[in-house]
Amino acid sequence: MTGIIKQAFASFGKTGAGIIFLLVGGWVIFMIISPQLIALDYSFRPLLPLRDIGGPKDAYTLKNYITLMTNTLHRAVFFKTIWSSLLVTFLALCLCYPISYYLAKAARRSHVSLLMMCIIVPYWINELLRIFAWQLILSDAGILNQMLLWLQVINEPVNFRAGDTAVIMGMVYAYILFMVFPLYNAMESLDKNQIDGARDLGASWLRIHWKIVIPHAKPGMAVGCIMTFMLAAGSVAAPQLLGSPSSFWFTQIIYTNYETANWNLGTAYAEVLALLCLVFMFLMLKLFKVGLKEFVK
Repeated sequence: MTGIIKQAFASFGKTGAGIIFLLVGGWVIFMIISPQLIALDYSFRPLLPLRDIGGPKDAYTLKNYITLMTNTLHRAVFFKTIWSSLLVTFLALCLCYPISYYLAKAARRSHVSLLMMCIIVPYWINELLRIFAWQLILSDAGILNQMLLWLQVINEPVNFRAGDTAVIMGMVYAYILFMVFPLYNAMESLDKNQIDGARDLGASWLRIHWKIVIPHAKPGMAVGCIMTFMLAAGSVAAPQLLGSPSSFWFTQIIYTNYETANWNLGTAYAEVLALLCLVFMFLMLKLFKVGLKEFVK
């Protein structure tokens, strides 16, 4: 941090650096810290009529947070959302690891740009439109059911939207880029001579990946898992459009509370979800043995 400050003063002078830090500091305070403090304040206050706000009834309370533990439905949806988000993260990691390794170490340099474009171009389309496309793919008359029927894997169409299957599939696809790029960036810096040397010495591909590639790619795996989990846990569109009543998501409860003007309860639930994502971030850093310095590179 000190190096950045010194470099800024050296590059822009005292006046220029002062203006830059003032603008950045103002943006951080008014666009990040202030909204969070206001939301935190809301979460500790009861829902009251306008005439009672600021009166004796408007006192700080833990009631909104206690509601999450006492409301059986909300508690069950909260833990189901955690589990489903973990599953989305795990599936995305399993899917993106071989893709990232192929792009970083196996594909020809001339083909990498083309393959990258093939991955990126679909994401130029709005996320809602991509989710609508998954509605068509997973419907009873959709291409997936038609293919399974043609292959005689099933005898009748499968209702993928009956549970969380459609939501999880849609999320894995929707957030695949947030897993691919951190893994690719981490693997690209690995010296291929290490892999070739281990291969020449008779190591199996499984051992090469376990002993060489995965340890080197840990920062990318940590970043990818954190970003994917946060996006999955905080998603509203995918559960709303791909889910069913039985696949209710915690973010939908938060959204419903805001719709019904119960901002206090909705904000408390949102703060719990934000805290969960923060805890998950530090758990991933601990699990992959990655420091914050490596994480922010």
